[in-house]
Amino acid sequence: MKVDDIISYHDLVTEEKANLQKGINFGSGRKHSVFLMSVRKGAPYADAIDPTTGDLLYEGHDEPKTATVKNPKKVDQPLKTKGGILTENGKFFAAAKDFKNGATKDPHLIKVYEKITKGIWSYKGFFELVDAEILTDRHRKVFKFHLRPVEKTILGGVTELAHTRIIPTSVKLEVWKRDGGKCVECGRRDNLHYDHHIPFSKGGSSLTAENVRLLCIRHNLEKSDKIMCFIPWVLLGFQSASRLNN
Repeated sequence: MKVDDIISYHDLVTEEKANLQKGINFGSGRKHSVFLMSVRKGAPYADAIDPTTGDLLYEGHDEPKTATVKNPKKVDQPLKTKGGILTENGKFFAAAKDFKNGATKDPHLIKVYEKITKGIWSYKGFFELVDAEILTDRHRKVFKFHLRPVEKTILGGVTELAHTRIIPTSVKLEVWKRDGGKCVECGRRDNLHYDHHIPFSKGGSSLTAENVRLLCIRHNLEKSDKIMCFIPWVLLGFQSASRLNN
């Protein structure tokens, strides 16, 4: 699965090999955890992407609704259960503080999936959990987790990801509506991907809908093939020009 792939919840479950019923899932993968997020209007939690850095500010999750907890939004988000066991909030909070305090060398790795609209998700890629805090609003205490976008390397390491590479949610929603939720080349509605018309590596922007479109996997691969076939000719041209100049 590639960053900006458009998937269903079934695809998400298949990828993670787990039936993820919660938005916050500690240790669900072999070497990573999973966050399900949304910044849509009416989303249950106040997740946010910093437009300057691309960092994700992810809100912790509430107590489940029970006979004694009738309105979870007026109750402190739990750090531990009544039995003293860390909740999912507590596990991520501890992991963030361990990294922040130097108890662990590397930050905890989290895969993030974003809900675009009903039944439609987009894979946002890997993030590192670099900090966490507990904030108090008018009614209660809530967790805020700070995540930094990263890119996995071929050898399995991670490197920081330029925030301008990330397609903002507002752009994704605009493109989805504009393109009608289908490939602009053939009209397919499955195996879709948010594609840069001008590749980011060649100066194309991720920040405006004008340079982003929906492509199916076939046309996305065809575009990649054309670019790869074109590159050797460009390099050959530069080499020839250099020889003539010499």
